[in-house]
Amino acid sequence: MVAYHFPPLAGSSGIQRTLRFVQQLPAFGWQPLVLTAHPRAYERCSPDLDAEVSADCVVRRAFALDTARHLAIAGRYVAAMARPDRWATWKFSAVREGLRMIREFKPDLIWSTYPIATAHVIGAELARRSGLPWVADFRDPMAQEGYPADPKTWQQFSAIEQSAMQHARLNIFTTPGAARMYGERYPDAASRITVIENGYDEDSFSGTDAAARESLNPGAITLLHSGIVYPSERDPTALFVALGRLKRAGKLLRGEVKLRFRAAVHDRLLNELAAANEVQELVEVLPPIPYRAALQEILQSDALMVMQGSGCNEQIPAKVYEYLRSGRPILGLTDPRGDTAAVLRNAGINAISNLASADDIERQLPSFVDAVRLGRAESSTLAAIQAASRQARTQTLAGHMEAVLRIQR
Repeated sequence: MVAYHFPPLAGSSGIQRTLRFVQQLPAFGWQPLVLTAHPRAYERCSPDLDAEVSADCVVRRAFALDTARHLAIAGRYVAAMARPDRWATWKFSAVREGLRMIREFKPDLIWSTYPIATAHVIGAELARRSGLPWVADFRDPMAQEGYPADPKTWQQFSAIEQSAMQHARLNIFTTPGAARMYGERYPDAASRITVIENGYDEDSFSGTDAAARESLNPGAITLLHSGIVYPSERDPTALFVALGRLKRAGKLLRGEVKLRFRAAVHDRLLNELAAANEVQELVEVLPPIPYRAALQEILQSDALMVMQGSGCNEQIPAKVYEYLRSGRPILGLTDPRGDTAAVLRNAGINAISNLASADDIERQLPSFVDAVRLGRAESSTLAAIQAASRQARTQTLAGHMEAVLRIQR
């Protein structure tokens, strides 16, 4: 399993997909071997998930540098050294280490996972040299219109996805929209494209207390966004404009409502938007906390916010599934036509406003807050919660890999 996101990396919910597959695949007859990057490549590390990797799991860490941090001079670096991503140096030692692992353990299959594109480069090369079947876990689309913005990086992304569509025995996406897009883009590979959504891990919630409902802000309704707020993909500008309008109209008052942003990364942007719209007293921007503490905070919130822009209509934030499991009311700030809105509606949640429309948010937010205060806001159905478990997702992955092996033999 070739994966950049793996403990002790901190600050990305993307780590959960690989970590939970690694934990749960043995129950379905598979023994994972993990090939990942040396922790020096991570911008931030935390030991809070280290104990969740079994002591008998083989984990090999290959030499890797972050071009932006390790190879820059006065903050500048050669762009070619950061293609297809800032961790391109990982490829060289990872291929060598991967081949050693193949000789030592004789695995049946290679699985690599985006969003660090270099992982697919490594997976493709290991498959080519070993003859083993390759499963490419894309999660989200790679080469899109206007993304990556750098034309040369876009070309490399396009080449990587073309290689996967041609050579991988299976290409996995996390949303129906992404799978549909790639089936249309690569019709010859359509039969080798499938969907395994992200999910939540029930064992992680066992360390939390769902009954602990001590208010995050006593006397106020707290709406929590837990995770990164991307400046373009999750542009919060319209939300803050709506907050400003509602405050001036007397519909959101100091001490009645708080919007909490936890581990947003782009804290400066949020604080600047709060100041520009004069809503500082309605907004909290707080630093990262350990994973289980973040889950506890989700359970303690009065309601949760999902943010996803229309440019990501074929993507669903991984945090959504933990939101669903929490049973808390959810406000979807997203394009109603996108996959994020669809997964919310399928879970019984209809409080959805377009993230790009201050008018939509201004209309929706007061009634949503009132519904939360009165205990009438919608939360996810039991059926949706059960379907989104990581155990169910892992069982699906195991079945797909067994099918790949049957074809290989």
